[in-house]
Amino acid sequence: MRKFQKATAVIMAAALAATGCSAGGIKTSAPQQPSGTEAAKTDAAAGADKTEAAKDTASGEEEPVLVVYTARSEALNNAVIPEFEKDTGIKVEVVVAGTGELLKRAQSEKDNPLGDIFWVADQTMLSSSKELFMEYVSPEDENMLDAFRNTTGYFTPAFADPTVMIVNKDLKGDMKIDGFEDLLNPELKGKIAFGDPVNSSSAFQSLLAMLYGMGKDGDPLSDQAWDYVDQFIANLDGKMANSSSQVYKGVAEGEYVVGLTWEDPAANYVKEGAAVEVVFPKEGAIFPGESVQILKDCKHPENAKKFVDYMLSEKIQNAVGSNLTVRPLRKDAKLADYMTPQSEIKLFDSYDEGWVAEHKTEITNLFSEHMETSMD
Repeated sequence: MRKFQKATAVIMAAALAATGCSAGGIKTSAPQQPSGTEAAKTDAAAGADKTEAAKDTASGEEEPVLVVYTARSEALNNAVIPEFEKDTGIKVEVVVAGTGELLKRAQSEKDNPLGDIFWVADQTMLSSSKELFMEYVSPEDENMLDAFRNTTGYFTPAFADPTVMIVNKDLKGDMKIDGFEDLLNPELKGKIAFGDPVNSSSAFQSLLAMLYGMGKDGDPLSDQAWDYVDQFIANLDGKMANSSSQVYKGVAEGEYVVGLTWEDPAANYVKEGAAVEVVFPKEGAIFPGESVQILKDCKHPENAKKFVDYMLSEKIQNAVGSNLTVRPLRKDAKLADYMTPQSEIKLFDSYDEGWVAEHKTEITNLFSEHMETSMD
C-alpha cells in the first residue's frame, strides 16, 4: 500500500504564530486561545464583548484597530495593509495562515470572534460557511467588472488569481507541458507538485480545472473526468504537498518539474528571473475572484467595512495591477506588461461558481475516495 503524505497546515500555522513570523514589514500575531479557567472567563465574557462592540458601533465610536485573518501572499498583504493603516490611521493586526487553518479558527471562534476581516479563499470555498460572515456590499462594488460583483451579500471579489501550471524550465528538457493531458507523461511520475484539494483552495481550484478540462463535454462529474483523476493520482506516485507554498517552491527549487498552483506566486518567480515559466492549460483555466469577508459579530465592523471599501478602491486596484502578480477586478484597472494578456487565456464557458460552491463537498469527497482507492 502506498502511503500519501498528510497535510500539516495546522501544525505549520501554529508554529508561525508561536514564532511571531511576519509577512514582510507587517507585524503578525495570532490571537491566544484561552484554556482552563481563562476559557470559562472568555465564554462568560463573550456576550458582554458583543454588547460592548454593539454599543460602540451604534454610537459611532470604534477603536482604531482591525484584526485581519489572511491567507494571501506576502506581497499582496504588504501592498494593501500598510497603505490602509497610513490612509486611515487604523492599526491592523495580521494573522497569516493557510485557508484550512484560518477557516477552522473562524469556526471555533464564531461565538466570540477574535478577527474582523477574513481575507481568505473565495465564494466556492466558503459558501457552505456563510453563517460565519456579516452581510456587506461595498459602495465600490458598482465599479467592479460585471462577472466579479458581490451578488451574494457576503463575498466581495477583490482580485483574481487564475489556476496555472508552474514549470521548471531546466528540468523540463524537451518534454511538452501545455495542458492536463501532458501531466500523464510517465516521465513526470513522482515529479508533479500538487496539494490536498480538501484543505487547499489552490489545489481544489486546480482539481476543478482538470475536471472541467478533461470531462466529457466539460462535465466535471462525468466518468471521463474522474478516470483522468485516477491516472493523475497514479502519476503523483504517492507524493502530495503539505502546503500550497510547497508546490511552487518545490518547482522553483528543482524538487519537482511541474506544479499546479495560482498564477500569483508562479508569475512572481518569473518576474524575479527564476528559471520557471507559467503555463495556462490549453484545455482551460479557472478564474475565481479572490474574495474578502467580514466576520459576523466582529469587534470592529465599521473598520472592517472601510477595509473592504479600500481594497476595491481605484488606488489599490491600480497599484496591485501595476506592481504585483495578481489581477485587479476593477473596471479599467491597470495590468503590468509581464502578466499574460487576458486574451491569451482560455476559460471554461461552462464554469459556474455557484454550482461549484453547492457541490464542493461532493467533489472533495469523491477525490478522497479516489485517493483511498489508489492506495489499495
